[in-house]
Amino acid sequence: MTPPARDLSPFFAPRSIAIVGAGERATSSGGAIMQMLRQAGYGGRVVPVNPKGGTIFGYDSVTSIGAIATPVDLAVIVIRPDAILDAVRESADRGIRNLLILPGGFAEAGPIGIARSEALLKLAAERGLTIAGPNCAGLIHLDPEWRFAATFLRDLPPGSKAATSNGLAFISQSGALAEEFIDKANARDLPLMSVVSVGNAVHLGVEDYLAWLGERPEIGAALLYVESIEDHERFRHIARAVAAVKPVIALFGGRTEIGGRAAAAHTGAIANDDDAIDAFCTSCGIIRVKSLRRLLLAAKAFGRFPGGLGKRTLILSNSGGPGVLCADRASLEGLELGALPSAMAEVLRQRLPQEASIANPIDLLADAREDRFGLALEAALNHAAQAYDMVLMIHVVPFMVDAAPVIDRLAGLAAAAPIPILHSMMGTLPGKADWFATMERAGIPMFNDVEEMAEAAGLLARYPVLQQATRVDGPTPATFRDRRHP
Repeated sequence: MTPPARDLSPFFAPRSIAIVGAGERATSSGGAIMQMLRQAGYGGRVVPVNPKGGTIFGYDSVTSIGAIATPVDLAVIVIRPDAILDAVRESADRGIRNLLILPGGFAEAGPIGIARSEALLKLAAERGLTIAGPNCAGLIHLDPEWRFAATFLRDLPPGSKAATSNGLAFISQSGALAEEFIDKANARDLPLMSVVSVGNAVHLGVEDYLAWLGERPEIGAALLYVESIEDHERFRHIARAVAAVKPVIALFGGRTEIGGRAAAAHTGAIANDDDAIDAFCTSCGIIRVKSLRRLLLAAKAFGRFPGGLGKRTLILSNSGGPGVLCADRASLEGLELGALPSAMAEVLRQRLPQEASIANPIDLLADAREDRFGLALEAALNHAAQAYDMVLMIHVVPFMVDAAPVIDRLAGLAAAAPIPILHSMMGTLPGKADWFATMERAGIPMFNDVEEMAEAAGLLARYPVLQQATRVDGPTPATFRDRRHP
Protein backbone atom coordinates (compact mmCIF):
# COMPACT_ATOMS: atom_id res chain seq x y z
CA MET A 1 0.00 0.00 0.00
CA THR A 2 1.38 3.42 -0.96
CA PRO A 3 1.93 5.71 2.07
CA PRO A 4 -0.11 8.91 2.10
CA ALA A 5 1.51 12.10 0.82
CA ARG A 6 3.17 14.24 3.48
CA ASP A 7 1.98 17.77 4.20
CA LEU A 8 5.02 19.87 3.33
CA SER A 9 3.46 23.25 4.11
CA PRO A 10 6.02 23.88 6.90
CA PHE A 11 8.81 23.53 4.33
CA PHE A 12 7.31 25.66 1.55
CA ALA A 13 5.08 28.12 3.41
CA PRO A 14 6.18 28.28 7.06
CA ARG A 15 4.74 31.12 9.10
CA SER A 16 7.75 31.10 11.42
CA ILE A 17 11.34 29.90 11.01
CA ALA A 18 14.57 29.67 12.97
CA ILE A 19 17.93 29.95 11.22
CA VAL A 20 20.39 27.90 13.27
CA GLY A 21 23.79 29.31 12.35
CA ALA A 22 22.50 32.69 11.16
CA GLY A 23 25.05 35.42 10.57
CA GLU A 24 25.62 38.80 8.96
CA ARG A 25 28.50 37.77 6.68
CA ALA A 26 27.16 37.40 3.15
CA THR A 27 29.71 34.71 2.24
CA SER A 28 28.66 32.44 5.12
CA SER A 29 25.85 29.90 4.74
CA GLY A 30 23.89 31.52 7.56
CA GLY A 31 24.34 34.96 6.04
CA ALA A 32 23.26 33.71 2.61
CA ILE A 33 20.06 32.23 4.04
CA MET A 34 19.21 35.48 5.79
CA GLN A 35 19.86 37.46 2.60
CA MET A 36 17.67 35.22 0.45
CA LEU A 37 14.82 35.36 2.95
CA ARG A 38 14.92 39.14 2.68
CA GLN A 39 15.22 39.06 -1.10
CA ALA A 40 12.22 36.75 -1.36
CA GLY A 41 10.14 39.12 0.75
CA TYR A 42 9.35 36.51 3.40
CA GLY A 43 6.73 37.94 5.74
CA GLY A 44 6.76 35.49 8.63
CA ARG A 45 8.48 35.40 12.00
CA VAL A 46 12.27 34.97 11.75
CA VAL A 47 14.42 33.86 14.67
CA PRO A 48 18.18 33.90 14.01
CA VAL A 49 20.13 31.55 16.30
CA ASN A 50 23.75 32.48 16.97
CA PRO A 51 25.79 31.96 20.17
CA LYS A 52 26.98 35.58 20.01
CA GLY A 53 23.45 36.98 20.07
CA GLY A 54 22.81 40.50 18.85
CA THR A 55 20.88 41.74 15.85
CA ILE A 56 21.20 39.89 12.54
CA PHE A 57 19.74 41.44 9.38
CA GLY A 58 17.47 43.52 11.58
CA TYR A 59 16.14 40.56 13.61
CA ASP A 60 16.87 40.04 17.30
CA SER A 61 18.72 36.75 17.60
CA VAL A 62 18.77 34.18 20.38
CA THR A 63 21.87 32.41 21.62
CA SER A 64 20.47 28.88 21.53
CA ILE A 65 17.61 26.87 20.13
CA GLY A 66 16.28 26.40 23.65
CA ALA A 67 15.92 30.17 23.97
CA ILE A 68 13.39 30.41 21.14
CA ALA A 69 10.28 31.87 22.80
CA THR A 70 7.69 29.69 21.05
CA PRO A 71 8.31 26.79 18.66
CA VAL A 72 8.68 27.70 14.99
CA ASP A 73 7.19 25.87 12.01
CA LEU A 74 10.62 25.17 10.51
CA ALA A 75 14.23 25.16 11.68
CA VAL A 76 16.84 25.75 8.97
CA ILE A 77 20.19 24.34 10.08
CA VAL A 78 23.44 25.69 8.60
CA ILE A 79 26.17 24.75 11.09
CA ARG A 80 29.15 22.38 10.91
CA PRO A 81 28.19 18.70 10.44
CA ASP A 82 29.53 17.43 13.78
CA ALA A 83 27.19 19.82 15.64
CA ILE A 84 24.03 19.04 13.68
CA LEU A 85 22.80 16.05 15.72
CA ASP A 86 22.87 18.12 18.89
CA ALA A 87 20.97 20.91 17.11
CA VAL A 88 18.34 18.44 15.92
CA ARG A 89 17.97 17.09 19.45
CA GLU A 90 17.62 20.61 20.88
CA SER A 91 15.03 21.44 18.23
CA ALA A 92 12.99 18.40 19.19
CA ASP A 93 13.24 19.37 22.84
CA ARG A 94 11.91 22.82 21.94
CA GLY A 95 8.94 21.34 20.10
CA ILE A 96 10.21 22.01 16.58
CA ARG A 97 9.24 19.07 14.37
CA ASN A 98 10.31 20.15 10.86
CA LEU A 99 13.95 20.68 9.95
CA LEU A 100 15.75 21.68 6.75
CA ILE A 101 19.42 20.66 6.98
CA LEU A 102 21.65 22.15 4.30
CA PRO A 103 25.23 21.04 5.15
CA GLY A 104 26.69 17.74 3.96
CA GLY A 105 28.80 15.32 5.96
CA PHE A 106 26.26 12.51 6.11
CA ALA A 107 25.68 9.43 3.92
CA GLU A 108 27.85 10.86 1.15
CA ALA A 109 30.86 11.35 3.47
CA GLY A 110 32.21 7.85 4.12
CA PRO A 111 31.93 5.74 7.31
CA ILE A 112 31.74 8.73 9.69
CA GLY A 113 29.03 10.34 7.58
CA ILE A 114 27.08 7.09 7.27
CA ALA A 115 27.11 6.67 11.05
CA ARG A 116 25.96 10.27 11.44
CA SER A 117 23.14 9.67 8.96
CA GLU A 118 21.98 6.54 10.77
CA ALA A 119 21.98 8.43 14.06
CA LEU A 120 19.96 11.23 12.46
CA LEU A 121 17.37 8.79 11.18
CA LYS A 122 17.11 7.10 14.57
CA LEU A 123 16.72 10.41 16.37
CA ALA A 124 14.09 11.62 13.90
CA ALA A 125 12.09 8.41 14.31
CA GLU A 126 12.23 8.60 18.10
CA ARG A 127 11.15 12.24 18.22
CA GLY A 128 8.66 12.31 15.35
CA LEU A 129 10.64 14.72 13.16
CA THR A 130 10.48 15.38 9.42
CA ILE A 131 13.80 16.30 7.81
CA ALA A 132 14.56 17.80 4.41
CA GLY A 133 18.12 17.26 3.20
CA PRO A 134 20.82 17.07 4.44
CA ASN A 135 23.48 17.96 1.85
CA CYS A 136 21.17 20.21 -0.16
CA ALA A 137 21.00 23.81 -1.38
CA GLY A 138 17.56 24.51 0.11
CA LEU A 139 14.00 25.31 -0.97
CA ILE A 140 12.31 28.19 -2.79
CA HIS A 141 8.57 28.72 -3.21
CA LEU A 142 7.52 32.12 -4.59
CA ASP A 143 3.78 31.76 -4.26
CA PRO A 144 2.49 35.34 -4.58
CA GLU A 145 0.36 34.69 -1.49
CA TRP A 146 3.37 33.69 0.68
CA ARG A 147 6.89 34.00 -0.67
CA PHE A 148 9.62 31.91 0.94
CA ALA A 149 13.24 31.03 0.23
CA ALA A 150 15.64 29.14 2.50
CA THR A 151 18.62 28.59 0.25
CA PHE A 152 22.20 29.55 -0.41
CA LEU A 153 21.71 29.44 -4.17
CA ARG A 154 22.90 32.74 -5.59
CA ASP A 155 19.64 34.03 -7.02
CA LEU A 156 15.89 33.64 -6.96
CA PRO A 157 13.82 32.58 -9.97
CA PRO A 158 11.46 35.12 -11.55
CA GLY A 159 8.26 33.50 -10.30
CA SER A 160 5.05 33.73 -12.30
CA LYS A 161 3.79 37.08 -13.53
CA ALA A 162 0.56 35.65 -14.93
CA ALA A 163 -2.72 35.49 -13.09
CA THR A 164 -3.31 31.94 -14.37
CA SER A 165 -1.89 28.83 -12.72
CA ASN A 166 1.17 28.42 -14.90
CA GLY A 167 4.01 28.56 -12.40
CA LEU A 168 6.78 26.00 -12.85
CA ALA A 169 8.40 23.84 -10.18
CA PHE A 170 11.91 22.35 -10.57
CA ILE A 171 12.84 19.45 -8.27
CA SER A 172 16.48 18.47 -8.60
CA GLN A 173 18.89 15.90 -7.21
CA SER A 174 21.66 18.31 -8.16
CA GLY A 175 22.10 21.66 -6.47
CA ALA A 176 24.29 22.87 -9.34
CA LEU A 177 21.52 22.19 -11.86
CA ALA A 178 19.08 24.05 -9.62
CA GLU A 179 21.42 27.04 -9.81
CA GLU A 180 21.66 26.72 -13.60
CA PHE A 181 17.89 26.42 -13.99
CA ILE A 182 17.34 29.58 -11.99
CA ASP A 183 19.89 31.44 -14.10
CA LYS A 184 18.25 30.34 -17.37
CA ALA A 185 14.76 31.06 -16.03
CA ASN A 186 15.78 34.64 -15.32
CA ALA A 187 17.52 35.04 -18.69
CA ARG A 188 14.53 33.61 -20.59
CA ASP A 189 11.75 34.95 -18.35
CA LEU A 190 10.39 31.50 -17.54
CA PRO A 191 7.66 31.45 -14.85
CA LEU A 192 9.78 29.36 -12.46
CA MET A 193 8.20 29.64 -9.03
CA SER A 194 9.51 26.74 -6.96
CA VAL A 195 12.98 25.20 -6.78
CA VAL A 196 13.90 22.20 -4.64
CA SER A 197 17.38 20.84 -4.01
CA VAL A 198 16.65 17.33 -2.73
CA GLY A 199 20.05 16.41 -1.27
CA ASN A 200 20.39 13.11 0.60
CA ALA A 201 16.62 12.76 1.03
CA VAL A 202 16.66 11.39 4.59
CA HIS A 203 12.87 11.69 4.63
CA LEU A 204 11.81 13.73 1.61
CA GLY A 205 12.58 12.41 -1.86
CA VAL A 206 11.69 13.69 -5.29
CA GLU A 207 8.28 12.03 -5.11
CA ASP A 208 7.38 13.71 -1.79
CA TYR A 209 8.07 17.16 -3.21
CA LEU A 210 6.27 16.24 -6.44
CA ALA A 211 3.18 15.13 -4.52
CA TRP A 212 2.94 18.39 -2.56
CA LEU A 213 3.77 20.76 -5.40
CA GLY A 214 1.55 18.78 -7.76
CA GLU A 215 -1.46 19.72 -5.64
CA ARG A 216 -0.65 23.44 -5.57
CA PRO A 217 -3.03 25.44 -7.79
CA GLU A 218 -0.27 27.97 -8.52
CA ILE A 219 1.93 25.28 -10.12
CA GLY A 220 1.10 24.41 -13.73
CA ALA A 221 3.90 21.93 -14.48
CA ALA A 222 6.67 20.09 -12.64
CA LEU A 223 10.17 19.53 -14.00
CA LEU A 224 12.54 16.98 -12.49
CA TYR A 225 16.22 16.10 -12.55
CA VAL A 226 16.56 12.53 -11.26
CA GLU A 227 19.51 10.19 -10.74
CA SER A 228 18.09 7.68 -8.25
CA ILE A 229 14.72 6.66 -6.85
CA GLU A 230 14.33 4.88 -3.51
CA ASP A 231 10.86 3.40 -3.99
CA HIS A 232 9.88 3.25 -7.63
CA GLU A 233 6.36 1.95 -6.98
CA ARG A 234 5.58 4.90 -4.73
CA PHE A 235 7.22 7.27 -7.19
CA ARG A 236 5.10 5.86 -10.03
CA HIS A 237 1.89 6.12 -8.01
CA ILE A 238 2.54 9.78 -7.19
CA ALA A 239 3.80 10.73 -10.65
CA ARG A 240 0.72 9.23 -12.33
CA ALA A 241 -1.59 11.10 -9.95
CA VAL A 242 0.12 14.41 -10.71
CA ALA A 243 0.43 13.75 -14.45
CA ALA A 244 -3.31 13.15 -14.64
CA VAL A 245 -3.86 16.86 -13.95
CA LYS A 246 -0.63 18.65 -14.97
CA PRO A 247 2.54 17.84 -16.92
CA VAL A 248 5.54 16.17 -15.29
CA ILE A 249 8.73 16.41 -17.34
CA ALA A 250 11.91 14.61 -16.27
CA LEU A 251 15.58 14.49 -17.19
CA PHE A 252 17.21 11.30 -15.91
CA GLY A 253 20.95 11.38 -15.34
CA GLY A 254 23.09 8.25 -15.61
CA ARG A 255 21.61 6.75 -18.78
CA THR A 256 25.02 5.78 -20.19
CA GLU A 257 27.65 3.49 -18.68
CA ILE A 258 29.99 6.39 -17.90
CA GLY A 259 27.17 8.65 -16.73
CA GLY A 260 25.82 5.81 -14.60
CA ARG A 261 29.13 5.50 -12.79
CA ALA A 262 29.11 9.25 -12.16
CA ALA A 263 25.53 9.09 -10.87
CA ALA A 264 26.45 6.20 -8.55
CA ALA A 265 29.22 8.31 -7.07
CA HIS A 266 26.88 11.29 -6.71
CA THR A 267 23.66 9.79 -5.36
CA GLY A 268 24.20 6.05 -5.15
CA ALA A 269 22.10 5.41 -8.26
CA ILE A 270 22.15 2.11 -10.14
CA ALA A 271 22.68 2.57 -13.87
CA ASN A 272 19.73 2.10 -16.20
CA ASP A 273 19.66 1.89 -19.96
CA ASP A 274 17.54 4.11 -22.16
CA ASP A 275 14.86 1.51 -22.78
CA ALA A 276 14.33 0.93 -19.06
CA ILE A 277 14.06 4.63 -18.34
CA ASP A 278 11.68 5.13 -21.29
CA ALA A 279 9.41 2.33 -20.08
CA PHE A 280 9.44 3.65 -16.53
CA CYS A 281 8.59 7.21 -17.61
CA THR A 282 5.76 5.98 -19.82
CA SER A 283 4.31 3.97 -16.94
CA CYS A 284 4.50 7.10 -14.76
CA GLY A 285 2.87 9.39 -17.31
CA ILE A 286 6.09 11.42 -17.40
CA ILE A 287 7.37 13.28 -20.46
CA ARG A 288 11.00 12.26 -20.66
CA VAL A 289 13.69 14.55 -22.10
CA LYS A 290 17.31 13.57 -22.64
CA SER A 291 19.14 16.86 -22.23
CA LEU A 292 19.08 19.96 -20.08
CA ARG A 293 18.46 21.97 -23.25
CA ARG A 294 15.21 20.10 -23.88
CA LEU A 295 14.19 20.38 -20.24
CA LEU A 296 14.52 24.15 -20.58
CA LEU A 297 12.52 24.04 -23.82
CA ALA A 298 9.82 22.14 -21.95
CA ALA A 299 9.85 24.84 -19.28
CA LYS A 300 9.36 27.48 -21.97
CA ALA A 301 6.54 25.56 -23.63
CA PHE A 302 4.59 24.41 -20.57
CA GLY A 303 5.12 27.73 -18.84
CA ARG A 304 2.82 29.16 -21.52
CA PHE A 305 0.61 26.15 -22.32
CA PRO A 306 0.46 24.01 -19.16
CA GLY A 307 -2.30 21.81 -20.56
CA GLY A 308 -0.27 20.85 -23.63
CA LEU A 309 -1.52 21.06 -27.22
CA GLY A 310 -2.72 18.73 -29.95
CA LYS A 311 -0.57 17.44 -32.83
CA ARG A 312 -2.19 19.23 -35.79
CA THR A 313 0.22 21.97 -36.83
CA LEU A 314 0.34 24.80 -39.35
CA ILE A 315 3.72 26.29 -40.25
CA LEU A 316 3.63 29.88 -41.48
CA SER A 317 6.97 31.18 -42.73
CA ASN A 318 8.53 33.88 -44.90
CA SER A 319 11.54 31.73 -45.82
CA GLY A 320 11.74 28.39 -47.57
CA GLY A 321 14.79 26.89 -45.88
CA PRO A 322 13.73 27.51 -42.27
CA GLY A 323 10.25 26.28 -43.19
CA VAL A 324 11.72 23.01 -44.46
CA LEU A 325 13.84 22.55 -41.32
CA CYS A 326 10.83 23.28 -39.15
CA ALA A 327 8.73 20.76 -41.08
CA ASP A 328 11.44 18.12 -40.72
CA ARG A 329 11.75 18.62 -36.99
CA ALA A 330 7.98 18.80 -36.53
CA SER A 331 7.59 15.47 -38.31
CA LEU A 332 10.33 13.87 -36.20
CA GLU A 333 8.56 15.14 -33.09
CA GLY A 334 5.34 13.43 -34.15
CA LEU A 335 3.41 16.52 -35.22
CA GLU A 336 0.93 16.36 -38.09
CA LEU A 337 1.18 18.89 -40.94
CA GLY A 338 -2.20 18.57 -42.58
CA ALA A 339 -3.20 20.26 -45.84
CA LEU A 340 -4.62 23.79 -45.75
CA PRO A 341 -8.40 24.06 -45.53
CA SER A 342 -9.77 24.94 -48.95
CA ALA A 343 -11.27 28.28 -47.83
CA MET A 344 -7.97 29.40 -46.37
CA ALA A 345 -6.01 28.27 -49.42
CA GLU A 346 -8.36 30.17 -51.70
CA VAL A 347 -7.93 33.44 -49.78
CA LEU A 348 -4.14 33.10 -49.95
CA ARG A 349 -4.12 32.27 -53.68
CA GLN A 350 -6.15 35.35 -54.46
CA ARG A 351 -4.07 37.79 -52.44
CA LEU A 352 -0.50 36.50 -52.13
CA PRO A 353 2.17 36.84 -54.84
CA GLN A 354 2.16 34.04 -57.41
CA GLU A 355 5.58 32.89 -56.21
CA ALA A 356 4.36 32.26 -52.65
CA SER A 357 3.87 28.65 -51.57
CA ILE A 358 0.24 27.95 -50.68
CA ALA A 359 0.80 24.74 -48.74
CA ASN A 360 1.83 23.62 -45.27
CA PRO A 361 4.38 25.11 -44.63
CA ILE A 362 3.21 28.41 -46.10
CA ASP A 363 6.03 30.49 -47.61
CA LEU A 364 5.17 34.19 -47.75
CA LEU A 365 8.55 35.00 -49.40
CA ALA A 366 11.44 36.91 -47.84
CA ASP A 367 10.10 40.41 -48.57
CA ALA A 368 6.85 39.81 -46.68
CA ARG A 369 5.80 42.81 -44.60
CA GLU A 370 3.03 43.35 -42.10
CA ASP A 371 0.28 43.22 -44.75
CA ARG A 372 1.32 39.78 -46.01
CA PHE A 373 1.98 38.34 -42.54
CA GLY A 374 -1.28 39.79 -41.26
CA LEU A 375 -3.25 38.41 -44.20
CA ALA A 376 -1.87 34.89 -43.71
CA LEU A 377 -2.41 34.81 -39.96
CA GLU A 378 -5.93 36.26 -40.29
CA ALA A 379 -6.74 33.60 -42.88
CA ALA A 380 -5.53 30.91 -40.48
CA LEU A 381 -7.52 32.32 -37.58
CA ASN A 382 -10.69 32.78 -39.65
CA HIS A 383 -10.63 29.58 -41.71
CA ALA A 384 -8.41 27.04 -39.93
CA ALA A 385 -9.20 27.31 -36.23
CA GLN A 386 -10.86 23.88 -36.33
CA ALA A 387 -8.21 22.28 -38.54
CA TYR A 388 -5.10 22.96 -36.45
CA ASP A 389 -4.10 22.80 -32.80
CA MET A 390 -1.27 25.30 -33.13
CA VAL A 391 0.49 27.67 -35.50
CA LEU A 392 4.29 27.77 -35.73
CA MET A 393 5.33 31.10 -37.22
CA ILE A 394 8.76 31.80 -38.70
CA HIS A 395 9.99 35.34 -39.25
CA VAL A 396 13.31 35.92 -41.01
CA VAL A 397 14.19 39.62 -41.17
CA PRO A 398 15.97 40.67 -44.39
CA PHE A 399 17.70 44.04 -44.68
CA MET A 400 14.96 45.60 -46.82
CA VAL A 401 12.11 44.96 -44.37
CA ASP A 402 11.33 46.84 -41.15
CA ALA A 403 10.38 44.12 -38.67
CA ALA A 404 8.72 46.37 -36.08
CA PRO A 405 5.40 46.82 -37.96
CA VAL A 406 5.28 43.08 -38.62
CA ILE A 407 5.73 42.37 -34.93
CA ASP A 408 3.05 44.90 -33.98
CA ARG A 409 0.56 43.40 -36.43
CA LEU A 410 1.19 39.80 -35.35
CA ALA A 411 1.05 40.66 -31.67
CA GLY A 412 -2.23 42.49 -32.17
CA LEU A 413 -3.81 39.54 -33.96
CA ALA A 414 -2.41 36.99 -31.50
CA ALA A 415 -3.94 38.66 -28.46
CA ALA A 416 -7.39 37.28 -29.37
CA ALA A 417 -6.33 34.30 -31.50
CA PRO A 418 -8.42 31.12 -31.15
CA ILE A 419 -5.36 28.99 -32.02
CA PRO A 420 -2.23 28.82 -29.84
CA ILE A 421 0.77 30.43 -31.57
CA LEU A 422 4.52 29.91 -31.20
CA HIS A 423 6.98 32.15 -33.00
CA SER A 424 10.65 32.09 -33.99
CA MET A 425 12.85 34.81 -35.42
CA MET A 426 16.10 34.12 -37.25
CA GLY A 427 18.95 36.13 -38.70
CA THR A 428 20.45 39.44 -37.58
CA LEU A 429 17.89 40.99 -35.24
CA PRO A 430 18.86 44.54 -34.16
CA GLY A 431 15.62 44.98 -32.23
CA LYS A 432 15.48 41.44 -30.85
CA ALA A 433 14.88 42.29 -27.18
CA ASP A 434 11.99 44.65 -27.95
CA TRP A 435 10.49 42.41 -30.61
CA PHE A 436 10.59 39.34 -28.39
CA ALA A 437 9.12 41.29 -25.48
CA THR A 438 6.22 42.60 -27.59
CA MET A 439 5.31 39.10 -28.74
CA GLU A 440 5.71 37.57 -25.28
CA ARG A 441 3.37 40.19 -23.84
CA ALA A 442 0.80 39.07 -26.41
CA GLY A 443 1.10 35.53 -25.06
CA ILE A 444 3.35 34.12 -27.79
CA PRO A 445 6.40 32.13 -26.64
CA MET A 446 9.44 33.20 -28.66
CA PHE A 447 12.29 31.01 -29.91
CA ASN A 448 15.69 31.72 -31.42
CA ASP A 449 15.41 29.12 -34.15
CA VAL A 450 12.79 26.99 -35.86
CA GLU A 451 14.06 23.63 -34.64
CA GLU A 452 13.81 24.67 -30.99
CA MET A 453 10.28 25.90 -31.64
CA ALA A 454 9.28 22.60 -33.27
CA GLU A 455 10.87 20.62 -30.42
CA ALA A 456 8.90 22.63 -27.88
CA ALA A 457 5.71 22.05 -29.88
CA GLY A 458 6.45 18.33 -29.96
CA LEU A 459 6.82 18.22 -26.18
CA LEU A 460 3.50 20.03 -25.80
CA ALA A 461 1.80 17.49 -28.05
CA ARG A 462 3.07 14.54 -26.00
CA TYR A 463 1.30 15.54 -22.82
CA PRO A 464 -2.39 15.04 -23.75
CA VAL A 465 -1.61 11.48 -24.85
CA LEU A 466 0.23 10.66 -21.62
CA GLN A 467 -2.42 12.40 -19.55
CA GLN A 468 -5.12 10.25 -21.08
CA ALA A 469 -3.07 7.11 -20.41
CA THR A 470 -2.81 7.93 -16.70
CA ARG A 471 -6.58 7.82 -16.49
CA VAL A 472 -6.74 4.26 -17.79
CA ASP A 473 -5.71 1.51 -15.41
CA GLY A 474 -3.21 -0.89 -16.87
CA PRO A 475 -0.05 -2.84 -16.13
CA THR A 476 2.84 -0.79 -14.77
CA PRO A 477 5.87 -3.11 -14.83
CA ALA A 478 8.76 -2.27 -12.50
CA THR A 479 11.38 -1.81 -15.19
CA PHE A 480 13.38 0.95 -13.53
CA ARG A 481 15.90 -0.27 -10.97
CA ASP A 482 16.81 1.73 -7.90
CA ARG A 483 19.05 1.43 -4.88
CA ARG A 484 16.71 -0.57 -2.68
CA HIS A 485 14.91 -2.63 -5.31
CA PRO A 486 17.40 -4.06 -7.85
